[in-house]
Amino acid sequence: MVKGPVDPNAIKALNEMKYEIANELGITKNFLTNKSGLDSGQNIFFGGYVGGHMTKKLVEMAEKELIK
Repeated sequence: MVKGPVDPNAIKALNEMKYEIANELGITKNFLTNKSGLDSGQNIFFGGYVGGHMTKKLVEMAEKELIK
């Protein structure tokens, strides 16, 4: 089992998706890239929050593809 994206080009797409979802959640790109003002607990919270929404959206996309 491969850990991480199979296609190296997917990394760019996943990063773009991360920032899109963060923006939808009201978290700016500047906030995500400049974490100097956050403590470790806040980093974990925001990372998990965005990552959880990314996973949910990826599952929804896969389900739609399976239905086709």
